[in-house]
Parts: sequence; structure tokens; C-alpha cells
Amino acid sequence: MNILVSADMEGITGVTTWDQVTPGHPEYSRFRRLMTADVNAAVSGAFQGGAHEVCVTDGHWDGSNILVEDLDARARLNSGSPSPMSMMQGIDGGMDGAMLVGYHARQGTPQAVLDHTWSTTCVRNVWLNDQLAGEYTLNAALAGHFGVPILMATGDQAACNQISQLVPSIITVAVKRATGRFAADCQPPAVTVPLIEAAARQAVERLSKKDAPAPYVIKPPIHVVVELQASDMADRAGLLPGVKRDGLRLAYTAEEMPQAQAVFRSLVQLAYPR
Repeated sequence: MNILVSADMEGITGVTTWDQVTPGHPEYSRFRRLMTADVNAAVSGAFQGGAHEVCVTDGHWDGSNILVEDLDARARLNSGSPSPMSMMQGIDGGMDGAMLVGYHARQGTPQAVLDHTWSTTCVRNVWLNDQLAGEYTLNAALAGHFGVPILMATGDQAACNQISQLVPSIITVAVKRATGRFAADCQPPAVTVPLIEAAARQAVERLSKKDAPAPYVIKPPIHVVVELQASDMADRAGLLPGVKRDGLRLAYTAEEMPQAQAVFRSLVQLAYPR
């Protein structure tokens, strides 16, 4: 079994502020180590559960956060940005299952650490076929296009709840309980690492027994609506051919999920303040 571990940083053990996940800030280097530890726990558990190969994709910021020198030597790492599949790079390479480590809730979620959807600067909300989406939705749907189920997820309780609603019966690990956007009741790594490892092991064991959640598939055509933060962003992003604008909302229709995500990423890049 080949497993992809997609890792973000806002939902990692102990994280509560942007300083901790922003390159260049003194706190960032410390939380890179914590991110690597959470990822290593998922990698170790996956191998314990019977995985033959584990690929890790660094999905935060510019994709250069995980400390490769401290990564479990049995795994390989997709690092850097941009890459064709972004946070799910490698999902089209014969994966049997995927795990989401360190994920966060979508923009506007109450009692959720660092809630946002892809870009705090540009994006207010995203809908896929009229369903309000988070990053986990975009990534689960991309995995589903390739027939790959999401087996396990970690983050705060809000992220775990939202992912569980999207993928019923998924195994989740809440490494902290958010009390606000920048506050949480956090468990230390000595507690969360074993929990993540055990959950990853159980998730892969379920996959081997054909008891894993079904892939999350959005039936095409896929109608995407992206609500941006300001009109100048919509001015720029609205120039993309095939996009229809209604105020701050931009809409387009894609024939399949890779196209839907590629156009979404292009819109965000165009919208970003110059």
C-alpha cells in the first residue's frame, strides 16, 4: 500500500498564532520541529499498519517547512512550490490512501485556530457545487478524482469536526481544542505524537481490510465560486478567461477536479495584492 501524507502547519501540535507558522519569525524554527514530529508520527503509524511506501507532501506556505534531515528515513518528501498538485502533490502517483496532518478549519469557523481557506489575504469563501468548502474539501476532492480515500486527519477540534462531516467514519486526532482564533487548550507532543501514530496505524489497517472511507468524489461538472476579500482582487482575477464575476464572487465551471483546483489556484495568484 502506498500512502500520501499531506501536511499543513496551522493544525500542528501547539500552534496558536501566525508567528509560529510564518518563516522569518523567531518562533517558526521551533514549530518546524513540531510539524516534523507530527508528520513522523503519521509516517511511523502508516508503516506499522502495513504501508509499503509513504510519500510526504509539505503543504504549508512555500512547501519548505518540514525538516528533511529529521524526517523518518523510510519516507520521501515533496518539497517546494508551486507543484502541479500543490498540497496533494503525488496523489496521481498510484496512491492507495491519503492522510491530512496539521489541517485547519475553513474561513469564518468559530473557535478554530487560524481558520482560513487557502489564503487569509485573498479568499473569504469557496463553494464547490454549492457546498461551502475548506482546503480539506479541495484536497479530498482532488484525491477522490484519482480514486484515493482520505484515511485520517489531525488538527484542532473544529477542523476534525468539519473533515468528519465531509468524510464520515474517518479517523481524526484533535491535537488541541480551540477556544478562539489565536487560543487553544493544547496537548504536548508527548501526548499527541503517540495518538497520531496509533491513528495512522489503525487507518492503514482499515484500508488493508477494505474498511476505509470511500473516496470523496464530486460529480462533474464542477461549479466553483470563489469569494475574494476586495474589489481590486476581483478586478485582477476576473480577467481570467472563462470566469464570471458578480461583485466579489468569481465563478467558473470545470470538467474535472484537477482543472477546478488549477483554476482556483490561478485565481488566487492573480488576486494577490501587488
